[in-house]
Amino acid sequence: MAALGAAIHAFLFRRAKGVDGRAKPTAVRFIFLLYKCTALILFDSRGLRIIWSRKRINAVHPSDSVFHSVLKLVPWKEFRRLVDKYKTDELVRSFETKHQFIALIFAQLAGVHSLRLIQATMASHQTRLRRAGGVVPARSTFSDANRGRDFRVFSGLFEPTLALATRGFKRKMGEIVRLIDSTSLHLAGIGTQWARFSSDFCGAKVHVIYDPNLGCPIYHVVSEAKINDIVVAQEMPVEEGATYVYDLGYYDYRWWAKLDAADCRIVTRFKSNTPLRQAKEQPLQPGSGVLSDRIGFLPGRLASNRRNPMQVAVREVVVMTETGKTLRILTNDLDAPAQEIADLYKQRWQIELFFRTMKQTLKITHFIGRSENAVRIQIAVALIVYLLLHMLQQMSKAKHGFLELVRLVRANLMHRKDFTRLRQIQTPPPRDQRQLSLDWGST
Repeated sequence: MAALGAAIHAFLFRRAKGVDGRAKPTAVRFIFLLYKCTALILFDSRGLRIIWSRKRINAVHPSDSVFHSVLKLVPWKEFRRLVDKYKTDELVRSFETKHQFIALIFAQLAGVHSLRLIQATMASHQTRLRRAGGVVPARSTFSDANRGRDFRVFSGLFEPTLALATRGFKRKMGEIVRLIDSTSLHLAGIGTQWARFSSDFCGAKVHVIYDPNLGCPIYHVVSEAKINDIVVAQEMPVEEGATYVYDLGYYDYRWWAKLDAADCRIVTRFKSNTPLRQAKEQPLQPGSGVLSDRIGFLPGRLASNRRNPMQVAVREVVVMTETGKTLRILTNDLDAPAQEIADLYKQRWQIELFFRTMKQTLKITHFIGRSENAVRIQIAVALIVYLLLHMLQQMSKAKHGFLELVRLVRANLMHRKDFTRLRQIQTPPPRDQRQLSLDWGST
C-alpha cells in the first residue's frame, strides 16, 4: 500500500513537470482542481474507492501573523489611489510607498524608534514579513523615502481609515461634540531648523479635533510650535450645529462669532480679566454643584477701540473642581441646564487623555526623521495605527483597555495567532478524521 501511494505521488510530479523542469500550466490547474475538490482515498477489500468532497481539509492550519491581520484592516484601495494621485512610485525601483508604509506601521506596533532598530527587527522576521507584503528597508533608502515622499499620501489615508473605524456607529440626534486642542512635540538635532521656536527649542504641534463619543480623532494638522493655536483653528472645518469644547488657547472673539453664526454651541473658559456686562442671575437647581449662573454680554469694544464681533448674549456658569479650583465657563447656549454645560466642559479632559495615550503607546516622541516631511509622515501614520488599534479593540471579544491591547499586539506581533483573542489560550483546530482514516471493510 505504501508502495502504491509512493508510485502515485511520483507519477503526479512527473506529469506536472515539462522537459525543461518547469511546471506545466495545465498541470498547475489540475493540481489546483485537486486542491479545491479534495479526494479522500480509502481502501477496502474490493479495491480502490474515491470519495469526493468539496470541503477543504486543514491538514496544516496556516494562520496569519498578528501584524498581517492588522494590515488587512488598512483601506489599500484608497492608498493606491493616493499613491497614483501624488505619483510617489514613479521611477522607484524596489522600495515602493507601500513598503515604506508597512515599515512605518511595523515601527509603531513594535515600539522601535530608530532606523537601525527597525531594520534589525524586521530582518529577523523576513519570512512572515514577506507574506504580509513588506520588505526589510535599507537605512539610507528608508531615510530618503521619509524625507522626500509626499506626506499627503499618508495624511490623506487618515479619513478613509476613520470611515472604516467608525462604520456602524449610530449617533443620537444632538450629540455631535467636538473637542479641540493641541500638543507639542520636542525636536532636536540636525534638520530641525524648520521647527525653530527659540534659540533653545525646536518643536512641532499636532492640532486635533476629537470626538468623545467615537473615542478617536476625526481631524488633525501638524504645524510648527511657534504657530498659535487659534491660527490653525480658523482653518479647521466647521460642522453646523455641533458643540465645540476648547480651552483658553482658542480665545478669539472673531472665531467665536463664526461658530455662533454656524449655529454651533460654544463651551470654553473665561479669562480672568474678561468681565460680563449687564449680567442677570439665573435660578440654580438644588444639588447641581453649580456656584452661579448668569447671562450677560462680552465687552463691546476691544483694544484700539475695535468693535467686538461677538455681540450676542453669552452665559457664565461658575463651578468648583474636585481640587477646589473655581472655573468660569462660557457658553452661547442660554437654555441648557447649567450642569449640562459643566459636564460638557469636563469632557475636554478626554482629549488630554488621548494625547497622553498617544505619547505613551505610539512613537510620536521619538522621530526616525527630523525633516518636516518625515515628521508629518510619522505623525500621520501614528494616528492611522491608533485607528487600526481602535478597530481591533472593537473586534476583540476581550474587555481589556487600550494600553493592554497595545502591549498584547506588541508582544505577539509576528506570532501566528487570532488577533482578536490575544489573551486567550488558543488550541489548534481538530483534524478532519476522514483524512487519515482507512475504510478496510470486511474481508
